[in-house]
Amino acid sequence: MPKLSALLLLFTLFGFKTTHNNSIPADKINEALAFCKQNNMDTSIAIMVDMSIHSGKNRLFVYDFKQKVITVEGLCAHGVGGGSTPTKVIFSNKVGSYCTSLGKYKVQGRAYSNWGINVHYKMYGLEESNSNAFKRIVVLHSYSPVPDHEIYPQTLFGQSAGCPVLADATMRKVDALLKNRKKPVLLWIYV
Repeated sequence: MPKLSALLLLFTLFGFKTTHNNSIPADKINEALAFCKQNNMDTSIAIMVDMSIHSGKNRLFVYDFKQKVITVEGLCAHGVGGGSTPTKVIFSNKVGSYCTSLGKYKVQGRAYSNWGINVHYKMYGLEESNSNAFKRIVVLHSYSPVPDHEIYPQTLFGQSAGCPVLADATMRKVDALLKNRKKPVLLWIYV
């Protein structure tokens, strides 16, 4: 019996994951909700992008604050500029850099896109690290060659000029969540 208990304990600690909530650190979730409340943004969902995660793994998460779960997850391409590689992201806010910018964004304004499912959302940078997002035409959109499943250890690269770029299937799910929102939604890119 003690061996079984020890085995169950080890399995629970190291190999058993009951929810995806561990994909977003609790402090990030709490900070995101507080930010949404303070800035009169939608407080039901937020889009979180963890650029410390390998590009071949899901690193975009739509978090539902009320249900306390991740409702959508998927691959997310990073920008190709500034010497970025498939495994090393270089961040920049400079116009023409083709780099991803860290920070919190207000996502609002659905429009036509030439890429993917032909929908994009305007992104407005809310911090010094991403204040040029709108000027750089950084938008949330999909691109058909982006896979709708994890490809690790392969990488996802060459699909973005600085925009968070998703698979078409992921973008359809995100679009369904965003298109009828009355308030802007937080999109936070972090490491």
